[in-house]
Amino acid sequence: MKHSKIILPVIVFSQFCCTSLWFAGNGVINDLVLNFDLKPGALGHLTSAVQFGFIIGTLVFALLTIADRFSPSKVFFFSALIGALFNLGVTWDGNGLLSLIFLRFFTGFFLAGIYPVGMKIAADYYEKGLGKSLGFLVGALVLGTAFPHLLKEMGGSYPWKAILVATSGLGLLGGFLMLILVPNGPFRKPGQPAKISAFFKIFENKKFRSVSFGYFGHMWELYTFWAFVPVILLKFIAEQPDSTLNVPLLSFLIIGVGGLACVFSGFLASSFGIKRLAFIFLLLSGLCCLLSPLLLSSHNEFLFVGFLFFWGIVIIADSPLLSTLVAQHATADIKGTALTIVNSIGYTISIISIQLVTGMMVFTDSNAIFLVLAIGPCLGLIGLLNEKK
Repeated sequence: MKHSKIILPVIVFSQFCCTSLWFAGNGVINDLVLNFDLKPGALGHLTSAVQFGFIIGTLVFALLTIADRFSPSKVFFFSALIGALFNLGVTWDGNGLLSLIFLRFFTGFFLAGIYPVGMKIAADYYEKGLGKSLGFLVGALVLGTAFPHLLKEMGGSYPWKAILVATSGLGLLGGFLMLILVPNGPFRKPGQPAKISAFFKIFENKKFRSVSFGYFGHMWELYTFWAFVPVILLKFIAEQPDSTLNVPLLSFLIIGVGGLACVFSGFLASSFGIKRLAFIFLLLSGLCCLLSPLLLSSHNEFLFVGFLFFWGIVIIADSPLLSTLVAQHATADIKGTALTIVNSIGYTISIISIQLVTGMMVFTDSNAIFLVLAIGPCLGLIGLLNEKK
C-alpha cells in the first residue's frame, strides 16, 4: 500500500489534534469560573461532564457496532467535526454552568468516535507490533489532553477563547487528515449488524475479562490525577508563598511526559513482555497513590515536582499495554466494539473517582484524599494476575 509509511504518523497526529478537545475546558477553567461566575467545584463537574458524555457515546457506538459496520476513518471524521463544534460553543458569552455542562457532555460524546476508533484503525493496520502502534497512539492522546494547558501558558494575556478556538481548529484538522489519508486497513473485517448480544459476548472470554479488569483499575486513578494536577500545584503554591511554580506549564509537562512514557513502554514491551510490563507500571502507580499524602505535603519544591513527574509517567505507561491486551483477546469482527465497550466502562469508573475526590475536597484539603486512588491499581493488579491463570 503506497500510503503505508505515513499511516501511523497520520493516525497519531490526528489523534493528538482531536483529543485536545478533551481537556480544553480544564485548560481555561479559571477563566470559565471568572467569566461565568462558577463555583470552584466546577472543575470536577465539567471534567465529569466530558467523561459522562464519552461514556454514553461509547455505549451508543458499541451497541450499534458503528466502528465495525462503517468505515472507521469516516466515523472518526464526523465525530471530530461535531465534537469541535460543541467545543467551540463554550466561547458563547451567554453560557452558564448547565449550558457548559451540556456542551462538554456532547464534546465527550463524540470523542467516543475518536479515541477508541483511532485504536480500531491502528489495529486494522498493525496486526503485528500493535503494542508499539498503540504506544504512539495513547501517547498522542496524552499530549492532546495536556496541550490546552500549554496553550494557556503560551497565550499569556490573550483571550481564553483563543484556546478553545485553537483546539476546535485542531480537531477539524485531525478529522480531515484521517478522512483523506487513511483508508480502511488491510486487517479490517466487515462487522456484524447491530446486535445487543455483542455487548455481552465479548466478556465470555475469561482472558479478555481479566485484562479488562486491569484496564478498569488503571482508569480509576488516571483521569482523576490528570484533572487535579493543577489543583495540587495551586495548593502547593498557596502553602509556599515564595514558590514560583508555573501552573499551566507544569500541568502540561506533568501530564504530557506520559506521552513519551507510552511510546517508551510500547518499545519495551517486545523485550519484557506486554503483561509483565503492564503489571510493573500499574504497581508503581499504585505505590505513588500510597505515598502521595507524604510526598505531596513536602515543602521541598524539587521533591514535590519530581514526584508528580514520576507519577505522571507510571500512571499512563501501562495504558497502551492494557489496550493491546484487550485488542489481542477480542475477536476480529467485533474488535472495534470490544475496545469501545471497555473504554466506556473504564470512563464510567473514572467519573466515579473524579466525583468522589471532588466531594472529599469539600470536607478537607488534606493530601490524604488521594489515597483513595490506590483502590484502582490494587484491583487492576488482581485482574492481571487472574489473566495468567
